[in-house]
Amino acid sequence: MQNLNNLHILIAEDDSDDADIIFEAFTKNTNFEKVNLVTNGEELLNYLKNSSNKIPDVILTDINMPIVDGIEALQEILNTTELKKIPCFVYSTSINPVYKEKCDLLGIKAYLIKPYSIEGFDEIPKSILSLIE
Repeated sequence: MQNLNNLHILIAEDDSDDADIIFEAFTKNTNFEKVNLVTNGEELLNYLKNSSNKIPDVILTDINMPIVDGIEALQEILNTTELKKIPCFVYSTSINPVYKEKCDLLGIKAYLIKPYSIEGFDEIPKSILSLIE
């Protein structure tokens, strides 16, 4: 992995409250210079396909989202030559073992459980950094 400073993360999160909290958690972490948010897997894929957007260093996605869910989006991302080297992370309130198994088979870096406290969200950037070092 490249230098762990000035990182660009792309986050897919459909819940507006969670999106606000996770956006703040990453903008407070000085290792992340750019944070982009999209609201579902389709927007995530469209962002990545748009050549005017810089490819992110890291992707974090929720699983349960409308239109295209996180796992479907990651299947496409990880089957695309230019994108499959991006470290991808999933976070969800669901601890469904079927989801976890699908993520493991795809090669997701980590399956993170959404915290119940705002302080817990601040740990997510730290967890991601420790896993991509």
